[in-house]
Amino acid sequence: METVTSLRERINVLSHKDPADVIIKNGRIVNVFTAEIIEADIAIKNGYIAGIGEFHKAEKVIDAKGHYIVPGFIDAHVHVESAMVPPSEMARVLLPNGVTTIVTDPHEIANVAGAAGIDYMLEEAKGSPLDMFVMLPSSVPATPFENNGATLDAESLRALYNRENVIGLAEVMDFPSVASGAKDILQKIIDAKTHGGRIDGHGAGLTRENLNNYLAAGIRTDHESTTAEEALDRVRAGMFVMLREGTVARDLLATLPAVNEKNSHRFCFCTDDKLIPDLVSEGSINYNVKLAIQNGVSPIMAIQMATINAAACHNLLYLGAVAAGYQADLLFLEELETVKITKVMKRGEVVVADGERFEAAFPKKTTTFTSPEIRHSLKVSDLRLKLLSDHVRVIGMLPNSLFTEKLEVKLDRVDGEFVPDSARDLAKMVVVERHKGTGNVGLGIVSGFGLTRGAFATSVAHDSHNIVAVGMNDSDIELAVKALTEARGGIVVVADGKVEEILPLRIAGLLSDQPFEEVARCLKSLEKAFGTISSAKGFDPFLTLSFLTLPVIPEYKLTDQGLFDFEAFSFVPLEITE
Repeated sequence: METVTSLRERINVLSHKDPADVIIKNGRIVNVFTAEIIEADIAIKNGYIAGIGEFHKAEKVIDAKGHYIVPGFIDAHVHVESAMVPPSEMARVLLPNGVTTIVTDPHEIANVAGAAGIDYMLEEAKGSPLDMFVMLPSSVPATPFENNGATLDAESLRALYNRENVIGLAEVMDFPSVASGAKDILQKIIDAKTHGGRIDGHGAGLTRENLNNYLAAGIRTDHESTTAEEALDRVRAGMFVMLREGTVARDLLATLPAVNEKNSHRFCFCTDDKLIPDLVSEGSINYNVKLAIQNGVSPIMAIQMATINAAACHNLLYLGAVAAGYQADLLFLEELETVKITKVMKRGEVVVADGERFEAAFPKKTTTFTSPEIRHSLKVSDLRLKLLSDHVRVIGMLPNSLFTEKLEVKLDRVDGEFVPDSARDLAKMVVVERHKGTGNVGLGIVSGFGLTRGAFATSVAHDSHNIVAVGMNDSDIELAVKALTEARGGIVVVADGKVEEILPLRIAGLLSDQPFEEVARCLKSLEKAFGTISSAKGFDPFLTLSFLTLPVIPEYKLTDQGLFDFEAFSFVPLEITE
């Protein structure tokens, strides 16, 4: 926390009255304001940069040995819950990858546990070397087309703006409510403006004409562009555009051609949803930067997008630059082109060197959280899918995409029921409402997972996080749901009446209480187990499944209330009778 004393001490460093805490010498500083490389000392005091120039008095001197010094990377939009670990564990993954700040939307845990879930995330992040800024969830529930665990209306959110590190309103997904002027969403937007916060958009599938509704309401960002044309439409309309590269939504290469020297200041990077194994093997925003450089973006421009642009997007005035008055979040790079990180400093302290964390900088957390009970009474008989016609609508899963295809299929019924068919890649999909005990069970048909036997299921099902399962027979589907219920949530693979592998997610059915290394190991085991029941490859089946329940993303999705058609923005029957 900045004080008059700490500010005075920083100024005194400039007049050489007080020594700096740290002086970095022999570094090549990347100036993100002018795209220049400057050779000068960096003086740090009380976690902030006191000045750039020539300094001699310091408690500690670090020789940068000619390495480049760049600001810490910022993830402009991420759901921590998608990594399935709490914020303190997320920090242990992200800092070695040069990510020193994230802007997160905790709407996953909020949809399960409401304001208590948001409070847990904020409390769990305290004391971590990772700065976590929170955008309050705008869509809890996300839509009226599914049942979730909590409701956060405008009045409920208003008091949360007083929480430390809450900086705005998160992705507004319910575009029809904005376009129709629905009172509650407009009040949420007004409240965010009143508290000086930014407002994030969620413009999946929106045309440039649709964007007018967002801009008129004051929504200024979007991370849902999947083509360069969409990205340019948003920049031309006055938005900041976050180029996304996550586990499923890998849109960076398709959207990157929109970036040029004249408009690059309106682009930044995000991961949105990325699993621990991918964060470990690929990286986070450092991976986005590397991909951009490999595909024609100049290294300094890519670094600007990962730093000062992201800070400007969220009005984080003291982050994103190596300059006086900015927080001393610094990366040492051996080369700009390869983004090889040799040292990470957070608030003036070295927390990672040569890829190794200084564990003392990552305190173990013991934040407690009482997860809501999983409530349902599913029986095998609830899984029978009676059809009035053999001409049906099928969800066409698209690997490495949040979108799905609308498929129409002629199938053979058995005693009037749908029976999964591995030869035609047709599996049964089930969504079991788990929050309120409504008894709702959504039934559908999905293609693309390549299942040959068994079933798999997860309690991570965006955004209401009911239990979703896909399988080739009802008994294995029922066993998968039962196993998750007993584990208080998680991910499971079942085959031939046996649980092959399970990852318990005991915190709201979304987060593990184990170290990220154990989560990564278990996810690898789950992936191997999935390979024994499926012939499909080249995508993450668990995260892909978790998005097949999100009705605000085109085209067909399944909720606990039935099959949803994004284009019609309504439920449709499985059978095609015309």
